[in-house]
Amino acid sequence: MLHLSIPRDVTARGVRTRILESGSGPPVLLIHGFLGNHCTFDDISPELAKSFHLVAIDLPGSGGSERPPPSRFVYSAESFAEVATDVIAALQVGRCHVIAHESGCAVAIALASEHPEFVDHMVLISPSFLPSTPPPLVRWMRTPLAGGFLFKQLLGRSLFHSLYLKHMYAPGHTVPMERINSFYDPLMEPAARESAFATLKAQLDTRPTIARLTRIKAPTLVLAGRAVHRVSPELAPRLVRQLRNARLMYTDSGHCPHEESPDAFVAATLSFLPHQ
Repeated sequence: MLHLSIPRDVTARGVRTRILESGSGPPVLLIHGFLGNHCTFDDISPELAKSFHLVAIDLPGSGGSERPPPSRFVYSAESFAEVATDVIAALQVGRCHVIAHESGCAVAIALASEHPEFVDHMVLISPSFLPSTPPPLVRWMRTPLAGGFLFKQLLGRSLFHSLYLKHMYAPGHTVPMERINSFYDPLMEPAARESAFATLKAQLDTRPTIARLTRIKAPTLVLAGRAVHRVSPELAPRLVRQLRNARLMYTDSGHCPHEESPDAFVAATLSFLPHQ
């Protein structure tokens, strides 16, 4: 039985990939979102580990994983999903539940669509792959030349902190500085910035993800925060309508209910995911 998070590396699609395991019970794969890593699940992992075998993955280019150049690895939801299949195979956990946050939800959708034999239930936290109007800075970052310079050269710690607080959490929510630093510190490496920018560009075309929605058979819980101000409130219900077997739950939080309201998130997850 694993009680503490144990980090180790596995090779997935030729990339050294960092995973952290904890707990025992039915396996649950945790997939973070853009500019995140496994630390985003720190507040919910101790409680969930009492009922599940958690496998938190740092996607290539993030956290403690390798940062291959875009010429060697395509930073797309499809490629990340294939990495996830290699992790599942390497750990021999078989069929598992998936909890994904933000752009990680597109990875979960690709995994459940292309490899349904691996996915039992899904919890999608603040999915961000339906068309919406991004904040101005993100729009600038997505421009071919200016965006690359802005993202790779000008995104300093203070700007990152202010943007993360503004766009990821509900107004007034207090976030430990160490948490945001855990997301920014890996970005200090030039290779990490290059990987992150490649990931950002790959997110522009959401059509493949949307096309997969009707093929998803796994029961799905979509969690959306009421205080999210950068995503249209109509997007979450629209997503649930397109999935075959999904239900929607709102939380009194921003874009990160698992960080802002961990107790409520754990309660909702335990009531949805089958476990002993």
